[in-house]
This record gives sequence, structure tokens and C-alpha cells, in this order.
Amino acid sequence: MGKFEYSLGLNELKSKELRLWQALIGEFLGNLILNFFACGACTQVEDSTFKALAFGLAIFMAITIVGHLSGGHVNPAVTVAMLVAGRISFLRAFFYIIFQCLGAISGTAAVRTLIDQDYYNGLGHTTLAPNITELQGLGIEFFLGFLLVLTVFGACDPHKPDSRYTAPLAIGMAVTLGHLGTIRYTGSSMNPARTVGTAFATGNWSAHWIYWVGPILGGVTAALLYTQILEAKPEPKTNEAAEKYRTHADEREMRKLESARDFA
Repeated sequence: MGKFEYSLGLNELKSKELRLWQALIGEFLGNLILNFFACGACTQVEDSTFKALAFGLAIFMAITIVGHLSGGHVNPAVTVAMLVAGRISFLRAFFYIIFQCLGAISGTAAVRTLIDQDYYNGLGHTTLAPNITELQGLGIEFFLGFLLVLTVFGACDPHKPDSRYTAPLAIGMAVTLGHLGTIRYTGSSMNPARTVGTAFATGNWSAHWIYWVGPILGGVTAALLYTQILEAKPEPKTNEAAEKYRTHADEREMRKLESARDFA
């Protein structure tokens, strides 16, 4: 029963500590930052490179700010991938996704409220290009989720401790790369919550399902690939008994050499 409660996350609800609530607030703030600043950037120019940098920098900042509280998922696709990999409990994943969506809705709503509608320019909402089918869009979003989650797992691999110092930057660059490669075709969502925020603000839910199914399927595939094949191996632990024996043997040899030198 204890193992079941741990997997489900009931132990976290029973805990008197505030860690879960802090994590949920962190995920809310992370997505609010993403949608306010990155989607806000989309209202200003049509330049794809500018938008790509805006989203990458927003993710970099969000993870830097809240990563120590929640792990800095800031994306339901990352959260589901972590759940499949057994890194978080079911209830934590469920609440993360709710707060991620609420944060994204709040961020885009703030942009919509603070600027005149003449500047909306779509509020950064993700839509399919005219000649891109829903199936093609699904495939593109699949690879975007795949790229992002592979980067997350690679940057946060516990057996590669040095990479954790650059993890926020690496993940932000993955988001930038995804936008540079595909923003023209699907808007390069990579993040279901980010698209929920703009869909809610614009009232445009067209082909919305691909922005959930694509990144999540790509993320789950990446999680399974990384944990089963690509994950770094832990360094072998030294056999303490053998090490102790070797040390004593070396000491005995040293004493023999010293005795021989004294005799000579």
C-alpha cells in the first residue's frame, strides 16, 4: 500500500510541508512568464527569428526562476514524459498540468488586457499554415516534443552532474531551435499549455488536439528512448574491501623496501 500511495502521490497530499504547493506555484509562474513575454513578443513583429529567441529566452528565464521548486517542467509534454519515466507521481503530474494551463491562460490574458487590440497580431496563437494538414502538423509537433524532452532528459541526467549547470540554457536553446525549424508550419507550440493560453484568449480552438497529442507522444517516445538506451551509466563503485587490501599490500611493500634500504 505504501508503494502504491507513493506512485499515486497520496503521500504528498498528506505531507504537512509546502513543497507540492510551492511546486505548483512555480509551474504557474513559469507558464505565465512564457506566455506573457514570448507571446507578447509575437504581437510586435513577424520575424520568425525574433520569435524563436523570445520563446527560448522565456523558457531559459522560467526554468532558472522556478526550476528548484518544481523541476521547471513548464510544459505538460515534459510532465507526462516524467510521469512515464517514473520521475514524478500521478497526482503531482495531474496538478502540474492544471497549473501550467492556468499560468499560460493568465499570461496571455494579461497581454490581451494591457495592450490595445490593434496590436494583438494573433497574440502568438499557434495555427497550421494553409497547406499543412492536421496529420502533417501532428508529425511536426511530435518531433518538437521529441527534441524538447530528449534535451530535458539529457541535460538533467543524474549521471551527468556537470550538465545540470547548463540545463536551463540547453532547454531554452532546444525551444529556440524548434521554433527556427518549424514556426512557419504549426507555430511551433511544443507546449500544450502555451497553446491553451492563446486559444483561450483568441477563442480559436481549430486543430487544437494536435498541439496536445503531438508534443506528448513525442515526449513519451523521447523519455522511453533516453531512459532505456541513451541514459548515462553510473560510474562503477570501487570495491572497498579490495581497495583496503590493495592499500595494505602497498604499505607492506613500502616497509619491505625501507627495511632493505636500512640493511644495505
